[in-house]
Amino acid sequence: MTDHLVSRRALLRASVAGAGLLTLAACRSAADGAGDAASAAPRRGGTLTVASGIDFTPSLLFAQSANTLVQRLVFNTLTRYDNELRPQPELATSWQVAEDGRSVTLKLREDVVFHNGRKFSADDVVFAVRNLQNPSRSAQLRSTAAAVTDFRKNGDHELTLTLAHPVSNLFDLFEFMIIADEATVEDAVAGKQLIGTGPFRFTERKPGASITFTRNDRCWQPERPYLDGVEIRVIPQSDSLLSSLKTGQSHLSYGVRGKDVATLKNDPQFRITQYDTGAGAYYIGVNVTAEHVGDKRVRQAIAWAVDRERLVQQALGGYGLASSAPWPKSSPAYSAAGATRYRHDPDKARQLLKEAGLGPITLPFAHSNDPGGTAIAQILQYDLQQVGIETVLQPTDSPTMQKQLISQTMPALWTLSHGFAQLHPATLAVSAYPFNEAKNSSHFSSPAYTDIVQRAWNRADSDSAEAKALYQQITDVLLDEEFVIDLAIAGQVEVAGAKVRGATLNKFSYLNLDDAYLAA
Repeated sequence: MTDHLVSRRALLRASVAGAGLLTLAACRSAADGAGDAASAAPRRGGTLTVASGIDFTPSLLFAQSANTLVQRLVFNTLTRYDNELRPQPELATSWQVAEDGRSVTLKLREDVVFHNGRKFSADDVVFAVRNLQNPSRSAQLRSTAAAVTDFRKNGDHELTLTLAHPVSNLFDLFEFMIIADEATVEDAVAGKQLIGTGPFRFTERKPGASITFTRNDRCWQPERPYLDGVEIRVIPQSDSLLSSLKTGQSHLSYGVRGKDVATLKNDPQFRITQYDTGAGAYYIGVNVTAEHVGDKRVRQAIAWAVDRERLVQQALGGYGLASSAPWPKSSPAYSAAGATRYRHDPDKARQLLKEAGLGPITLPFAHSNDPGGTAIAQILQYDLQQVGIETVLQPTDSPTMQKQLISQTMPALWTLSHGFAQLHPATLAVSAYPFNEAKNSSHFSSPAYTDIVQRAWNRADSDSAEAKALYQQITDVLLDEEFVIDLAIAGQVEVAGAKVRGATLNKFSYLNLDDAYLAA
């Protein structure tokens, strides 16, 4: 985030009005693709096929984890960010944040209906917040939703939310909180039906194979969507996914391995687009209650043992940023010093293990059983072995790992990727399963960590000098305690066939196909 941006506090206090929805793409490095989209007239019809390496898990619909390609197709949110984290209208047309930051008044669209024909109203916003407050939803934004203590309606399309305290990441909640139909929400988490207000209607799900959608003819956005339908194909094998794109069976994917992307860069039938916010960060999680790793010197030794640059080149194909801190360069919490705090230094790692009184040790190490997750785990296994830490790899399917992450039943070590760092920094520390100061997957707790996180979160502004100082303190604690050992910011890469136009991702990788179409 650059210094010349206006204060978000001033922005949020202003009444932001919009005559219509703004469709906002993340920053792109492929300017040619943007130019093509701008010069071509949108074409109606056709079904866009999206290749995904992992399946959609209905039970995690509200958890902001795992596959996030489905949410934005079927559902809308109250607001959506532009490229500089400024909220723009979606189902909320304008808003006013109180001077003390303890309430926000939302004016809502009056022309929106759910897929089942029911009119959208303020009651649906009340339900959406309470739905995330429900512990059974495992929502990572639950803490922020729980800060809403009261609702005051002024008619069907105006609502005031009362907050227990100022919340620096309030609009992160509005960005993630999909508006679902209350009457069918249990069917949604069971995978039977998905009913929202979005541009596409759910038609069929074949677990492990595909999920399909058709255009919503009553979409509130004028003339949208252009596509007749969308099919998300589940192709867990990397070679098969790549083949699906090359043969034209799939038009679009965000799951191509970095080394495979490199083989497509000069192929004229594809456009490669990279998003500057990244696709989350790869990390080693540590269960601090397990044998040996309760000592932070052991965790720091692991951080020094990893060759992050090799991991980026070999496992990510060069599409990523080696970093020992969770923040991408777009974050106000990013610093070069934090990103480079731990380098590849096996001697330093061995010295710390010696100081901890440990000789060779063996630790269980869980990882995702897909090819990408396995490749990363094997690189990490080798690096740790060089300093005297043997690991027993435990390949696990993605849904099971997510459930273990939520239930805090991980082994001593695991490797996954986490999100949230690309948004307001307080969100990571009060929301993400690995980092949540109140209850995290590592069973780590610290009064100092809690105090800093709460001070960063319980404020109306998020970009002042004082706020940024608190973000630095959060980073300092994370780098000292190393209960989450960050490795690399993954590159968010879009591989699109030549016909695909207008597909974008939001700040949390929700797929937005509002303006997408297939060119002739």
